[in-house]
Amino acid sequence: MTDRSRYHHGDLRNALLAAAGAILEEQGLDALSLRAVAARAGVSHAAPAHHFPTLKALLAAVGAGAFERFVRTIQSEMDQGPSDPRSRLKAACDGYIRFARECPQQFRLMFSPSRLDWSDPAFRGAGEVARRQLEEICAPIAVLRGDTSVEARQALERLVWTSVHGYAHLLLAGQFGTPIDGPGVPSRPDIEGLLLGPAVR
Repeated sequence: MTDRSRYHHGDLRNALLAAAGAILEEQGLDALSLRAVAARAGVSHAAPAHHFPTLKALLAAVGAGAFERFVRTIQSEMDQGPSDPRSRLKAACDGYIRFARECPQQFRLMFSPSRLDWSDPAFRGAGEVARRQLEEICAPIAVLRGDTSVEARQALERLVWTSVHGYAHLLLAGQFGTPIDGPGVPSRPDIEGLLLGPAVR
C-alpha cells in the first residue's frame, strides 16, 4: 500500500498534524500554511481540505494537542512531589514554566486567539480541561486562605494564572535579556509564598 492510499484510509489527519507540529517547532507560527503542511506531509495541496477546511481549523487541532500535553506536563510535576496544597501549587507553576520552555511555539499558539478556530469542540474541550485543572489546584489554597465566595476563588485563580503566565510570556519574549534556559534568568514569582506566606522550615 502506498503512502497516498494509507492517507485515504485514515492516516491523512495524523500526517497533517505531525507535519504542522514539525513546521511549528522548526520555523514558527508564521511559517504555517495549508500548502506548507501538505508539502511536508507529502500530499497534494488540496488534500488538507478533507479534514481541515481552513488553516484556523488545522491550528485548532494542533492547539488542542498542545493543551493536552500542557495539562499532562503540569500533572506530571505535581505527581512527583508532596501532596500538600503549597507543594502542588509550586509544582504546577514549575510545570507551567517547563512546558513553555520545552514547547515555546506550541505555548504561543495556544494563546493566539486570532490564529485559532475557537468554535472547534476539541480545542474548546482541551482548554476547558486546563481551566478545570487550575481550579483543582487553587481550590485547597482557597480553603487555607479562607476564600469561601465564588468571587474570591475566581480572583485567586486569575492571580495564579496571570502571575505564572506573565512570567512565561516575558521569558519567551526575551524580556529578561537571556536565553530561556540560559544563566541569569530570574526566578519566577513566589506565588505560593505570596498567597500563603513564607514556608515553615
